Amino acid sequence: MSQQSRRRPSQPYRPPKKDPVRILAFDALRAVDERDAYANLVLPPLLRRAREQDDFDSRDAALATELVYGTLRRQGTYDAIIAECVDRPLREVDPPVLDVLSLGAHQLLGTRIPTHAAVSASVELARVVLGDGRAKFVNAVLRRISQHDLDGWLDRVAPPYDEDPEDHLAVVHSHPRWVVSALWDALGGGRAGIEDLLEADNERPEVTLVARPGRSSTGELLELLGEEGGLPGRWSPYAVRLAEGGEPGALDPVREGRAGVQDEGSQLVAIALADAPLEGRDERWLDGCAGPGGKAALLGALAAGRGAALVAAEKQPHRARLVERALAGNPGPYQVVTADGTRPAWRPGTFDRVLVDVPCSGLGALRRRPEARWRRRPEDLDGFAPLQRALLREALESVRVGGVVGYATCSPHLAETRAVVDDVLEARDGSVGAEWIDARPLMPGVPALGDGPDVQLWPHLHGTDAMYLALLRRTA
Repeated sequence: MSQQSRRRPSQPYRPPKKDPVRILAFDALRAVDERDAYANLVLPPLLRRAREQDDFDSRDAALATELVYGTLRRQGTYDAIIAECVDRPLREVDPPVLDVLSLGAHQLLGTRIPTHAAVSASVELARVVLGDGRAKFVNAVLRRISQHDLDGWLDRVAPPYDEDPEDHLAVVHSHPRWVVSALWDALGGGRAGIEDLLEADNERPEVTLVARPGRSSTGELLELLGEEGGLPGRWSPYAVRLAEGGEPGALDPVREGRAGVQDEGSQLVAIALADAPLEGRDERWLDGCAGPGGKAALLGALAAGRGAALVAAEKQPHRARLVERALAGNPGPYQVVTADGTRPAWRPGTFDRVLVDVPCSGLGALRRRPEARWRRRPEDLDGFAPLQRALLREALESVRVGGVVGYATCSPHLAETRAVVDDVLEARDGSVGAEWIDARPLMPGVPALGDGPDVQLWPHLHGTDAMYLALLRRTA
């Protein structure tokens, strides 16, 4: 028999199978990586386009969403596992290849997708977006990953807790080490509390609606959602929690701006400022950092119910337009101004109540923006610090004597919370005096609010973003 006759016939070329769900998830991850985009902004238009162009149903949308958010939340863990399965430093793996590997790792270790399906679907995705050559590399790596479950891999890649607690938690719960350290400092306590917090950061948050008083009610929203579609909020009298998979944009009150999507922690901050005790005039309120407008819309509705007017100030013009949209139809008087809160466009002592929800690291909203944990660096806090202090100083100047200022931030980092308030109060030059107001009684029914007088909310304790609030009364 000739040599040629003993050769196996070559296999015919098989085109890769295009899976719209996984291609969409890959596209979202590439946008997050290449453009520093946020998944919560990138994903909705991709899903809308897929529904219009493909046979893409609600189950497909749910899977694509889980693949994107699950991969981003567990990125640190998956990176550590992938690094054990490749023959080069992870930084030398092309980012698109790493995205496909991470998507595959999440399907293998973080979902109930069968192993063979997770590997084959990921290899087919690699063939479509990377080419056949690199698809072979993906196949080999994922087959190594599939040899152990998640717990087995964590035993191999995470250092023992007793030897390095922070690095152990960083790998197991997929947070940068410095974030683990900062959250632990802010939370205090032992291992159980910090693990609960880190686990909560990796869970999908509920979608919470706010019924803007005077414009809609929780009863209206609950009736529209039905018994299985929504539940009352835990803490805010204006909150309604959507059942998983609920679509807020389908509700008339949301489309009409009478209700909105707003975390319950943000609602509590606005309500506490509005309910803080005040003597004398209560006619002029200011939201000094109003964009994108959620708190301003709730404050505007609360102010209208008291016969007060709201000024909503936002430095960035495009965000000021979002505030205009959020406040449109407010039942009481309001004004949106494009202004820098550190250089006020109003006279000192103009307002009775002032809220400054300052720009920050966003470490309190890692459930909603999981990619933020990988973008932030410790040095970023040095950039926020002067702005945060300047905004609080000017807020105290802007309120009248006897008026109330709320300093809020969506971060529990001590450098962005109590340290800012203490510094401003200690550094005042005598022209403005201020005293603490205990914020805890202004959140009735909310447990575990600490020793006061300020309040720190937590995802694992309250089911909210980690919002911080300090209330101050101007005394001179």
